[in-house]
Amino acid sequence: MKFVPLLLVAVWLSCHSCSSTWSSPSCSSPPSRWCSSLDSAIRCGVVKQCLESNFTKSRMTDDTVKVELYYESLCGGCRGFLAGMLYPTLVMLQDIMTVTLVPFGNAVEKPDGAKYIFECQHGEEECLGNMIEACLLNMSPSAIDIIFCMESSSDVIKSAESCFNIYETELSWGKIMSCVNGDAGNHLMHLNAVKTNALDPPHEYVPWITINGEHTEELQDKAMASLFTLVCNMYKGPKPGVCGGDKRHYKSYCHRE
Repeated sequence: MKFVPLLLVAVWLSCHSCSSTWSSPSCSSPPSRWCSSLDSAIRCGVVKQCLESNFTKSRMTDDTVKVELYYESLCGGCRGFLAGMLYPTLVMLQDIMTVTLVPFGNAVEKPDGAKYIFECQHGEEECLGNMIEACLLNMSPSAIDIIFCMESSSDVIKSAESCFNIYETELSWGKIMSCVNGDAGNHLMHLNAVKTNALDPPHEYVPWITINGEHTEELQDKAMASLFTLVCNMYKGPKPGVCGGDKRHYKSYCHRE
């Protein structure tokens, strides 16, 4: 995200009403892209918020906390952690953490000529879900938003296209399915298999979580209990306000008339 600060300030001052809400009817971009450009920030009515976020990021000079999730698309525990813990934490702490998703989990791959065949713990539908999510992660900047939508729905596979259409405005669903059904998807899933099988220590279950490349039972338990608290505690830079870093106190009241 790169803005010209003086230009943004000028726009904000001349269009302060744009920053009074978090989006506007003319906004067609998913939240992850609201601050991607000045035009997008204006259309979505978040110029002020993007300015504040950019200022906050400029102060975050230390390395982010790197969270990797090894999972499979139809695993109940994986879905619960991704939708109920990982995604909300990322929304709140995106300035101090990065997230890598590796959909493969307890699957097994077998060579088949120049390609691979995959057998998944929860059957062929899970293999399809893993493949869709692998292609999304490779092709769409809104992949994590789409995957959250899929994994929090009642049916991961059936919701995939509608979730995609909510968050992705530039790619077509057909391109994602071309990846899923073609050599690209097969190669991406192979890479996920290699990465999963290279874990040290080897994964024993999913969801399997690493923090800054490390997995211990203590880190796993803390991440499962409160990933938000864990990331705030592990970040070595100045704590953002949401972590309690600036000790803000809000004393605004709505009095009875």
